[in-house]
Amino acid sequence: MLVETHAHLDYSEYDTDRDAVITRALEAGVSRIITIGTRVDSSRAAVALAEKYDCIYAVVGVHPTEAHEAEEGWLDSIRELALHPKVVAIGEIGLDYHHLPSSHVTPVARDMAAATGSQDEEEMEALIGDGAIKNIQAAIFQAQLDLAVELGKNVVIHQRDSWEDTLKILAPFQGRVRGVFHCFGGTPEEVELLADLGHLVSFTGILTFKNASQVREAAQAAPLGGFMVETDCPYLAPVPHRGARCEPAHTRLVAEKLAEVRGVSFEAIAEETTRTALSFFKGLA
Repeated sequence: MLVETHAHLDYSEYDTDRDAVITRALEAGVSRIITIGTRVDSSRAAVALAEKYDCIYAVVGVHPTEAHEAEEGWLDSIRELALHPKVVAIGEIGLDYHHLPSSHVTPVARDMAAATGSQDEEEMEALIGDGAIKNIQAAIFQAQLDLAVELGKNVVIHQRDSWEDTLKILAPFQGRVRGVFHCFGGTPEEVELLADLGHLVSFTGILTFKNASQVREAAQAAPLGGFMVETDCPYLAPVPHRGARCEPAHTRLVAEKLAEVRGVSFEAIAEETTRTALSFFKGLA
């Protein structure tokens, strides 16, 4: 049996056939699904799904790309949700520098603003907003790490184009909280570093993509007890479903590819990743 460690089943992509999606997952051998919150309302929805379906568990938190819109009292709301017996971690939390404001400003516009001293409000906000967004993300990331320590839970980490800053913020929490770097796309050396720090990684359908040789090399390097499987659905559907909506049943395809990459049986991967998930996610049964 498999554990799908990272799904977004509260998303509207599943509103018309959520029951059927869950049934297909169970038929594929996915015995447990962890659905992940990205905001307070999303986290509430994740908990509601966990209450409705025996096979679903929840993770609650504020995603870095949602951090700048967090409302007053958000941390108290996440704390209250995290006390639910089927909430098994805090997340997904972290840093994401991929879509900072300046990424929407063309080089030509940037040069013109610098040359003319343009005061166009939208343009200037984009040019100077990166630092503010990074600071907000860092503050909300750290607050949720503190919460995880307070509640004795591990964390699900989102890291995109922010490797060094993510590790820097995690450093003071060494030995107090462990993280899983979900949807891992890094190098074998990064996998080994995370393992040395006590953190885990999880692999998605990216493993099946033709141009994902680095991820497959990282999967080979991951130590036993240091990796899990996920889909990050509705995103990143594995081959042969690439481009279509992803769903938890595709966890099996990820596990099959991981078994191939590591040169072991599917059964061995299923047993190993399930054991790791049960150990990492406190309250998962």
